[in-house]
Amino acid sequence: MDYRNESPEILKNFLMYHENIKAHSQKTVDEYFLDLRNFFRYLKIERGIVPKNIPFEDISIIDVDLDFVSKVTMSEVYNYLTFLSRDRIVNQRSRYKEYGLSPTSRARKIASIRSFYKYLTIKAKLISENPVSELDSPKTPKTLPRYLTLEESMRLLNAIDGRNRDRDYCIICIFLNCGLRISEIVELNVSDYNGDSLRIIGKGNKQRVVYLNDSTKQAIENWLTVRKNMVPDYEAAMFVTNRKSRISREMVHSMVKTNLLRAGLDQSQYSSHKLRHTAATLMLKNGVDVRTLQEVLGHEHLNTTQIYTHVDNSELRIAAEANPLSNFKPDKK
Repeated sequence: MDYRNESPEILKNFLMYHENIKAHSQKTVDEYFLDLRNFFRYLKIERGIVPKNIPFEDISIIDVDLDFVSKVTMSEVYNYLTFLSRDRIVNQRSRYKEYGLSPTSRARKIASIRSFYKYLTIKAKLISENPVSELDSPKTPKTLPRYLTLEESMRLLNAIDGRNRDRDYCIICIFLNCGLRISEIVELNVSDYNGDSLRIIGKGNKQRVVYLNDSTKQAIENWLTVRKNMVPDYEAAMFVTNRKSRISREMVHSMVKTNLLRAGLDQSQYSSHKLRHTAATLMLKNGVDVRTLQEVLGHEHLNTTQIYTHVDNSELRIAAEANPLSNFKPDKK
């Protein structure tokens, strides 16, 4: 996907601003593009610019201009939200069509719209008043992250097997010990390893250093010994496939699912991202404070990290038992 070929000028400038000035990742910019493209497609149907029976995915937005976007009303945005919650297909590629996006998905799309109009008003100064300034995001449910227990984590590490055992063990070891994102793992280069640490390029191209414990260092050393006989010296990627190319996110997802199954764990409940949650939870349970955890995980905002403080209920149990009425028993009548 290349938004530069599919975007009208007004949208292209917004996306380039986020990519070049705000230094957002290509993935984030692509999500902005997809969100706003769908919004503009909906507006073209709502305003009668295109027939209602035209396939949604076939609607071009290349002719969208300042006049088109500046006329948006809150009523149109709310109608769009209703469309997302009731009529929008969840997964276009699935054989089984589900309709209605979750509040979390709708909130992200609303955030894209708000960001676009904020740019038009404040940065580009193309419109004098922001027509969606009062737009609220859908209320999203607060859910606790799912994670493996310490015993389950050890079961998973012990279960790793197969032709690429050293590589797969190393990847899962990094997930569980360092809490890296899957994108950060697949983008690792050999040059990012410094013996006792990894240099990580996180969201927004922000760099951080993650220090390694002994088991993770050993796993990396073992894998690098195997890797040396697989690929030429000029190959930069730390994790490679049998075809000698950088491993993909999809391959890591599949590998994690396979080894969860080997460990007798429910692969429908856990994923590579849940391994990141596991690392965070295990660190927090073992004395790492939330601000240090924020640095390790590469969270920009502390409130993103603070969700993990609600996972361990041991302190809540202690608080309940500390109440002087905890052992009260009523007199028998």
